[in-house]
Amino acid sequence: MKAIIPTGGRGTRMRPLTFSTNKHFIPVANKPLIFYPIETIADAGIKEVGITYNPGGLEETEAYLGDGSRWGLSLTYVLQERPAGLANIVEVCEQFIRGDSFVFHLGDNIFVSGIKEQVDYFEKEKPNGLVTMIHHKENRRMGVPFFNKEGRLIKYVEKPENPPHDFAIPGVYFADSNFFKCFKGSKKIKPSERGEYEIPSAFQWLIDNGFRVDVVEYKGKWLDPGKFDDWLEANQYMLENKLEQNLECNIDDSSKIEGKVALGKGCTVVNSQIHGPAIIGDNVTITNSAVGPLTSIADNCEIVNSVVRNSVLMKGVKVLNVREHPVDNSLIGTDSEVIGKDGRVMTTSLFVGEKCKIQI
Repeated sequence: MKAIIPTGGRGTRMRPLTFSTNKHFIPVANKPLIFYPIETIADAGIKEVGITYNPGGLEETEAYLGDGSRWGLSLTYVLQERPAGLANIVEVCEQFIRGDSFVFHLGDNIFVSGIKEQVDYFEKEKPNGLVTMIHHKENRRMGVPFFNKEGRLIKYVEKPENPPHDFAIPGVYFADSNFFKCFKGSKKIKPSERGEYEIPSAFQWLIDNGFRVDVVEYKGKWLDPGKFDDWLEANQYMLENKLEQNLECNIDDSSKIEGKVALGKGCTVVNSQIHGPAIIGDNVTITNSAVGPLTSIADNCEIVNSVVRNSVLMKGVKVLNVREHPVDNSLIGTDSEVIGKDGRVMTTSLFVGEKCKIQI
């Protein structure tokens, strides 16, 4: 079995940050989002992975992922010439798949418990296709499975108006090489109203043409950090549930660490408090400040005379003199500066792109 993971798309729900940054490389708990599906695939025992990218995206993607050897994987980069839908991502990988079965794992989904159980089911039961389902209170905005009286999947509908239950289909899909038949011949699938080849259409084609498509429930935690609030929620969940204590540098005697904290190499912590769960990268300076809880700070950041909590700071961010109105519930892009002035006590919530300068 092979795997396909996309890194393309417009990332419109994460603008303005995604005007200059690919959504898949924004960190969750100080790890680029795309690393989570890659680790999930590696943990499932799959070795060959196709990474799709859009025009102009290869250099950045290769810079982050390399050849895959750090995960014990072999990566093949595949161009998707235009963002024409999820099914098209699979279509452009046909030559890479070469008749094998595959798992298609969205690059912006996190299956916290892994997908080994689903991989084993697919390989043992050998359906032509397999989708997972989860309970989700907002399934109207997702793909929804419809079943007959015997519990067999008969329809897979994107964003139905009146779902018959609370199940939804998250971003991991399995299929054999019959999947590619939906793009060929007189009965091939057509683009949707928005001009994209939708993944439900491809699985519906399999069902309508007599192929077996199974559904299994995913009972682990699923995260979909596609927009600002979801990103902070994902960051919070990973810090609370997956963070491992790791202190790679010392702090001065006037500083204090409470709770579970990961502190990187080359950091300077002076007269400050770090409240876990929190993760702090390498070469970070924290002076006369309070950091955390639920905070991720990437490499080369500087926090001086400030309070930062429940936030994600990307590389090179400076937060200076923002103590009276703490930075809270924020996502701040690479190399941005947040500079405070005297003012009344309040909190500051920010969502800013790269290389910004904000004076409060």
